[in-house]
Amino acid sequence: MKNDLEIKSIVKEKYGAIAEQPASQNAASCCGATSSCCGDDVYHIMADDYTKLEGYHEGADLSLGCGLPTAFAKIKAGDTVIDLGSGAGNDCFIARAVVGDSGKVIGIDFTEKMIEKARANAEQLNYNNVEFRLGDIEQMPVGANKADVVVSNCVLNLVPNKPAVFKEIYRVLKPGGHFSISDIVIKGNMPEKWKAIAELYAGCISGAIQKDEYIGIIDKAGFTNRTVQKEKLISIPEDILSQYLSPDEVLAYQSGDVQVLSITVYAEKPLEAKAPCCEPGSGCC
Repeated sequence: MKNDLEIKSIVKEKYGAIAEQPASQNAASCCGATSSCCGDDVYHIMADDYTKLEGYHEGADLSLGCGLPTAFAKIKAGDTVIDLGSGAGNDCFIARAVVGDSGKVIGIDFTEKMIEKARANAEQLNYNNVEFRLGDIEQMPVGANKADVVVSNCVLNLVPNKPAVFKEIYRVLKPGGHFSISDIVIKGNMPEKWKAIAELYAGCISGAIQKDEYIGIIDKAGFTNRTVQKEKLISIPEDILSQYLSPDEVLAYQSGDVQVLSITVYAEKPLEAKAPCCEPGSGCC
C-alpha cells in the first residue's frame, strides 16, 4: 500500500500529463487517467454532460468529472465560489456565468500544468474575477470565512486525508455557506488488489471510500442539512477490469457485492459555527 506522499505524486504526475494531452484523448480515457485502458464510449462511465450549462467552455472540459456539482450548488449572483481540484477551469467558468461580474470564483489545484491551462483559458475568456491558485486542498491557500459556496467534481476520492479536506471546507466557508460536491464512493468490499494499482487510483476508483464513511466524515466536520442530491451507479466495463484483474478476479468482481457510485452531496456550515470539539480553545472538552 502506498503512503500519502506517493499517492499525491502519482496523482500529480498523471493529471499533469492529462493537462498537456488533447481533449479528444481525455474523452477516450478512464476518468482521464489513462489513454489506452478504455473503449471509445468510456467517457460516459463517470462524466455527465456539461455542454448545455451556461458558461461551458470546451477548452476547459477535460472529461474528468463524475457529476454536475455546479448545477446543484444553489449559486447566486454576487457569490464567492471556491472549486476544489479545479483542473482546466470547467466548473469555475460555469460558476462564473451565475455569480456574474459582482461575484468571484477561485479555483484551487495542486498540479502546475492544470493551473497554467486554467489561467490561459480565463485569459482567453477575459474573466477578471476568476483566479486559479496552486495549492493542496488539505491546506487551502484561502483565508477563513471567505466562500459562500464550495464545489468539487470527482477530486476528493484522490485525496488521502479526506477528513482534512472537509475541515478545510468548513474553515473557508462563511457561516451559513454551503457546498455541493460530486465524488466517487463505494458500497461493499473493493478488491484489495485495486488499492495497489496506481492507474486505478488516479482513475478515481481505488481511492474511493465507503459511502457511509464518506457521509460520516461530513457530519463529523460539523456540517448540517446534509443531503445526497444525486446518486448513480458506475458500471466498469470488462475491458477496463481485464487490464488489471485476471479472468477469475473479473468474474468475482462482477458477481460480488461491491458497487462503485457517483454521488453529489450538499451540506451547510451553521450560521453560528462552532469549533470542532477537543480543538485547543474550543471550550467543549
